[in-house]
Amino acid sequence: MPQRTQITLPSEDHQRARARAAEMGVSLAEYMRDLVARDLNCGAAPRSSPEDLFDLGSSAGADVASEKDTYVGEAVSAGRVRGGGTA
Repeated sequence: MPQRTQITLPSEDHQRARARAAEMGVSLAEYMRDLVARDLNCGAAPRSSPEDLFDLGSSAGADVASEKDTYVGEAVSAGRVRGGGTA
């Protein structure tokens, strides 16, 4: 069961920790829990940001935003031809 803890930080450290947590998109409490878990080798997974998902590949000029229905239809049809889909 989680235990509530209170800590006192110097003002500058507190401000910097809040700013870092905000950069990471997490609460100050979550930031602190991650720091403790990493320090104790509790296997906390490193946080990733939404930006890590962008620029992973090229759309090769495809306009997915306006053609998504067509692309999904083609993918479903291709699955049926290969026997991978159910009808």
